Amino acid sequence: MPGAVAWPAGYALLGFDEIDSTNEEARRRAAAGVTMPLWITAACQTAGRGRRGRAWDSASGNLFATLLLRPERPAGDCAQLSFAAALAVSDMLAGFAPSADLKLKWPNDVLASGRKLAGILLESESRADGKAAWLAVGIGVNLALYPEDTEFPATALSALGATPPRPRDALLHLAAAFAKWYEAWRAGGFTPVREAWLARASGIGSRIRVRLANEETVGVFQGIDDSGALLLGLSGGTTRIIAAGEVFFG
Repeated sequence: MPGAVAWPAGYALLGFDEIDSTNEEARRRAAAGVTMPLWITAACQTAGRGRRGRAWDSASGNLFATLLLRPERPAGDCAQLSFAAALAVSDMLAGFAPSADLKLKWPNDVLASGRKLAGILLESESRADGKAAWLAVGIGVNLALYPEDTEFPATALSALGATPPRPRDALLHLAAAFAKWYEAWRAGGFTPVREAWLARASGIGSRIRVRLANEETVGVFQGIDDSGALLLGLSGGTTRIIAAGEVFFG
C-alpha cells in the first residue's frame, strides 16, 4: 500500500452516493460559477459516459471522479491535461499495485498487462478569447470490477492480484498525484508531461491500427508531437499527424 498523502491544498471535494455523471455535475457547477478546483466523485453513476458518447460501466466499488478546473489557458493547450491525468492515474495505481505492468495508451487510457484499467474524458467550454471557460477532467478507474464485453480488453486492480482500495482512498492519492502534474504543466508547459508520458507509453515503435471518424489507417507508432498528437509512420517513410482517434495494437 502507498504511504500516507495529504489532500492537495486549494482543492475542494464534493461527494455523492448516486449521480447521473460526475462530468455533468462539473458542467453544472461551472455554470453556477464555481472557480476553485473541485473534485466531484460518486459511488454510483446512472449515466456515466466515455469518449465519443459511449456509456461507461459504473460498477459499485470502482472510482468515478471529475476534476473541475479553470486553467486560463487556450482550449487546445488544456487538452494536454489528459496526458497529465493519465500520469496521475498511473502514479496512483502503481502505489496500490507496485508489481503491475502499467502503461499509457494514446490518447487517454491506462493499461495493465495490455488491458484497459482506466479511462479519461476531457470536456470543456471555450470563451470568445479562445481560452477554456472551464475544463472537466473525468476519470474512471476499475478498482474492484471491470466490464467483460468491451471492444478493447479491460481489467481491474482486483484481477491483477492486488487488494483494491476504497474509492475514496484511491481518489486521495489520485488528487495528490494530479496536483503535482498540474503544477508541472503550469510551470513548464507540455514538455515535462510529454517526456514522462512517452517514458510510460505502450506500443512505441510497434505497428498499430488507428480508427478515425471516417476511416481506419495502420502504421508504426512513432510517439506524440509537441501538441500531443499521435505520430504515425506510414509506408514510404512519411509521417501522419493524428489529433484524435482510437488506437488498437497488433
